[in-house]
Amino acid sequence: MHLPPTDPSNTSPSGAANVPALSTTRDWTCPFCPLLCDDLVVNAHDDATLSVPDTDCPRLAGALTCYGASDAQCASSIDGQDANLDDALTHAARMLSNARRPLFGALATDVAGARALYTLAAGCGAILDHLHGDAMSAATLALQDRGSFFTTLSEVRSRADLLVFFGCQPSRRYPRFYARTLEGTEGARDLVFVGCEPDPAASAFAQARVEAILPDADPYHTLAQWSALSVGREPGALPDNGTGTSETLATLAALQARIAAARYTVFVYEPAALPGPHAALLIEALNRIVKTTNLTARAGCLALGGDDGALTVNQTVTWLSGLPLRTHVSKPGRLAGTAPLDHDPYRYRTSRLLAEGEVDALLWVASFGPHAWPASLNPAVPAVVLGHPALAEAARSRGAATVFIPVATPGIDSGGHLFRVDSSVVMPLAAARGAALPSVEAIATQLAARLHAPDARPAVQEQP
Repeated sequence: MHLPPTDPSNTSPSGAANVPALSTTRDWTCPFCPLLCDDLVVNAHDDATLSVPDTDCPRLAGALTCYGASDAQCASSIDGQDANLDDALTHAARMLSNARRPLFGALATDVAGARALYTLAAGCGAILDHLHGDAMSAATLALQDRGSFFTTLSEVRSRADLLVFFGCQPSRRYPRFYARTLEGTEGARDLVFVGCEPDPAASAFAQARVEAILPDADPYHTLAQWSALSVGREPGALPDNGTGTSETLATLAALQARIAAARYTVFVYEPAALPGPHAALLIEALNRIVKTTNLTARAGCLALGGDDGALTVNQTVTWLSGLPLRTHVSKPGRLAGTAPLDHDPYRYRTSRLLAEGEVDALLWVASFGPHAWPASLNPAVPAVVLGHPALAEAARSRGAATVFIPVATPGIDSGGHLFRVDSSVVMPLAAARGAALPSVEAIATQLAARLHAPDARPAVQEQP
């Protein structure tokens, strides 16, 4: 809903003072973080910039600086030269039609965009991976192997009296995490940071008692010992290697006793913050502790991740195919005996595919920000970029074998839907500005329709 401006003296992110607000959207949902805060007021200014008055989120403020007056005039390009949209679509469809093993990377889009991209992938036999595929795959592997107990932001806010943060300080990447879970509540909370220093932002809440334990401990050793204690092993029955193990076990045993006595414990972790390459083992151990706890008490996990539509696209692809991201979708006319779908979180990792030269075309989708394609992409590999207008110059600079088409950001220039960080809530997005840019869904749908058009098919080579 657009309302008359409430404060014409707002300053736009571009630094121009007293730029009047062309429109104001209240209860706006921010698309730049998986918390999807929906309590914001956003102003769209006459110079096409945007601002959120009194925002306490530096991540949002930084994202809005990427939008300005030039966005609506951003042109498509082919091989470094400006082109109209129709020619760009035709050229891009030809690239994908000619490719034998295309990769759809980044995939920073919303539900509708993901649905349309899956249809396009099925038409050209593409591999699907996200910009944050490493973190997403670690969480998916743990879920596939052992299952998990999830919780929601609402449950954290209304029920949790003990929050255990493993190896993460949420406010570093998700500045409004505590505002969404603690602000305005009255009940006492214990916030325990395991394997890291306390999050400085947590101390701002009077009802929260903050402490840290084992800040320098190895996370794998910590979780191995903690897992043993959670299933009833006595600290004295576990081996002491003489390097402080007995003290660590005593500390973890005391924490486990607090978890058993709590009304509701929430374990918070960030897959992207866990040390690799075996982060899935850490997540699996946390899930095991939570499941064991639920035999006698109540507990759940909250994984902080899913940035740039990662959770949304993973959910959507799973609905449509039955498999999560890092899946190869075969063409309809595949060879006999070839599986229609093949999921492999290691084989279909973007960085590995590019390093090994295993793809012959890249479709890069970056609608939430100017996330550039990997530097490891071979200059000779054709690239189709459906991107934020701020990526236009980089695409032109790449030159040959590159098509760029500017697309709308959901929540800025188009509506849409995203899954929230707790994976159980789908939030609608309203366009705060509405520049005349096509959505990822619209472009992917047109590309799919043109894949098998005569001018998109590879030329027949005459035999000598």
